[in-house]
Amino acid sequence: MPLHKIRHLFLDLDGTLYRGNTLLEPTRPFLDTLKRRNLGFTFLTNNATKSRRDYLAHLRKLGIDATDDQLCSSAHAALHYLRKTRPDVRRLLVLGSSSLAQELTESGYEISDTPEAVIVSWDPRVTFDEICHAAWWIARGLPYIATHPDATCPTDRPRRLMLECGSICAAIANATGRHPDKITGKPDPLMVQSVMEQQNLRPDQVLVVGDRLDTDMALARNAGAPGALVLTGCTDAAAAASAPHPPDFVFPDIGRLTRILSDDCPSPLPARAGCMYT
Repeated sequence: MPLHKIRHLFLDLDGTLYRGNTLLEPTRPFLDTLKRRNLGFTFLTNNATKSRRDYLAHLRKLGIDATDDQLCSSAHAALHYLRKTRPDVRRLLVLGSSSLAQELTESGYEISDTPEAVIVSWDPRVTFDEICHAAWWIARGLPYIATHPDATCPTDRPRRLMLECGSICAAIANATGRHPDKITGKPDPLMVQSVMEQQNLRPDQVLVVGDRLDTDMALARNAGAPGALVLTGCTDAAAAASAPHPPDFVFPDIGRLTRILSDDCPSPLPARAGCMYT
């Protein structure tokens, strides 16, 4: 897959452009190159704890300027899916952050204890009683959407394994026998497909860039698009080399991809499954 066909990039955030609250050094030159080449880009995240407003403020604090239409989270994908498949639903039970609840309210939904559908996400302040309440409604057959499949998330707290949305869904499944009707975050292709439809893009015209094999690269594969793995986050070179489904490209960081996409690159590199560019 020659990269000169690429018109739009889907970019993971944490582990790809920044780590925690630290912007990675190649990020600004990379984004500047995309703008100079008139290449479109969309930031993707499975983190549904922040509203769009919160995320844009976080990116600005890191030095990344982004507009509303350049950010898509698993929460936005859940909202898109709900509107498309269940336009009759107005009342929601939300197991997640107050920012997620606020965003759904601003989109016209009512947060209710007598819901017509349940959205399960994640927030460190979610209580056991709230999980039990959501499970009670799910057991009664209400539409059930999860924002993302991640079982754990990184934490700087010592001696802690931070359970995430996927682990909550596993507990609910064990209790109710039900799995989510839809999991809208990566690796589900819904987020990228909606942007591709809006901008009339083919899968071979987009590139998914991220640091995880199980979400970012699986998303690329599910969307039929090429994927570029960067080794600045959750995946090292050994894991990339031994992956059952090797990514199309492997880069030490997005700085190498910047050079390939720049005007100075005489011939774009062809993709070879699992190849490593240094």
